[in-house]
Amino acid sequence: MNRLSAGLKVAHCSTFQRTRPITLLRTHKNMSTVGINIGSRPEDEARAVGSRVKKFLTVENLNPRVVEAEYAVRGELVIRAEEHQKTLKEQQTSGVRKLPFDDLVFCNIGNPQSLQQKPLTFFRQYLSLMENPDLLKEPLIEKIYPADVIRRAKDRISKFPGTGAYSHSKGLPFVRNAIAQFLHKRDGIPANPEDLYLYNGASPAVQNALRLFVKGEEDGIMIPIPQYPLYSASIKLLGGTQLGYYLDEEKEWSTDISELERVYNDSVSRGVTPRALVVINPGNPTGQVLSEASMQAAIRFCQEKKVVLMADEVYQENVYIKKDRPFNSFKKLFSFHSISKGFLGECGHRCGYVEITNVDEEVKAQMYKLSSILLCPNTSGQLLMECMVDPPKEGDESHSLYVKERDDIYDSLKRRAQKLTNFLNTLEGVTCNSAEGAMYAFPQIRLPDKAVAAAKKVGKKPDDFYAIRLLDAAGVVVVPGSGFGQKDNTLHFRTTFLPPESQIEGVMKRLGEFHK
Repeated sequence: MNRLSAGLKVAHCSTFQRTRPITLLRTHKNMSTVGINIGSRPEDEARAVGSRVKKFLTVENLNPRVVEAEYAVRGELVIRAEEHQKTLKEQQTSGVRKLPFDDLVFCNIGNPQSLQQKPLTFFRQYLSLMENPDLLKEPLIEKIYPADVIRRAKDRISKFPGTGAYSHSKGLPFVRNAIAQFLHKRDGIPANPEDLYLYNGASPAVQNALRLFVKGEEDGIMIPIPQYPLYSASIKLLGGTQLGYYLDEEKEWSTDISELERVYNDSVSRGVTPRALVVINPGNPTGQVLSEASMQAAIRFCQEKKVVLMADEVYQENVYIKKDRPFNSFKKLFSFHSISKGFLGECGHRCGYVEITNVDEEVKAQMYKLSSILLCPNTSGQLLMECMVDPPKEGDESHSLYVKERDDIYDSLKRRAQKLTNFLNTLEGVTCNSAEGAMYAFPQIRLPDKAVAAAKKVGKKPDDFYAIRLLDAAGVVVVPGSGFGQKDNTLHFRTTFLPPESQIEGVMKRLGEFHK
């Protein structure tokens, strides 16, 4: 009896209480399996096989677009920070100090609840009832939950099978209806629920939109520089061409129509057709809020050049200069929003949407097909999206608490934004525009020649080198400006102002002591 047939008999023996994994015994040069060993220790088999078998899937034969794509927000620095976290845990156990700080501060990503921002009470109460409807049958439920939470949960539970069931690929109808009403109220223009497509965050919505436009390297996407690396990475993965247009740092990161014209004309001369213009408002990583005049100029540009407008508006609730420059939405073509930002910060629940207007119905059908391939967005995130666009109203039992929690978060973010940017401007060789919106500051740094030379010596970009040294010396995690793109001969880094207000002074102290 050979090993394989013996193994099959063993596998079918019902009296066996404990089995060992089936592993490769040996292989020919062409990698075909000639034996299977059952019953030996897994770790011994793994070592034996690993020593003889050459891996046939390596980085050399992967899709080169995957290898070349970069996403700096969760790149090398975060991996290094995770190693420091392990060291800090060992340090606590052993009592032997190995790092010059006791904890890490992650200022690299807009993830508010990871930095102690509390979720809004109404949202979580509602979600808990939707996830466990049996709670509504409890006799004490009305003493635990406000009446408006109970009313909403009972009504919504009657409208779909439950959070564990697939929803419509575009999203739950009652959620899309709520978004449409929100958009109508915000913009003064009726919105159609059928023009709305929900996803697990705004990022996959952006990626599916780009799939519609990019056929190959002859198709270009105009993106702001600095930009959020979702765009550069997605364009790379799709095989398109990134067409970067520079924001004007000296004018508060404004968009200059002449720069759009320059990039458009240059790309056409190279045989690349600009298919879409990406506008991030409020800006990430730059924090600017576009003026109405700049928005109108961008719309005219798209109309004249027959370019699709993609409006990334996920930070629309994070505007800290509302009196001088309130948020205005682009109501053209593709616009994106999310529950991850604003005062919610529900990043982990993953839900965003894209509204598609002024396009052919067949284009919408193709977007629907792309949504269907992904089946549907998660239902819990959709329920939080409904809360975001349809929160407690005046007269509802939860309204006063909702308003207090919302305003407390917003006011604190505004104070932290002002405090951090003011502080950065006191550092030698650092200039930073005001954070008018979003969750980030993007200061420019001017490093001494010695620091630039030291970076070159170890094969690092100067801003990478600065960020690594900041992490190693002070335990503060930021993102080098090169990960977002920047003009030649300039250096930046992006930092959030999301650490709790009680801790922001400590973060500034760490930055200041390191920068001296």
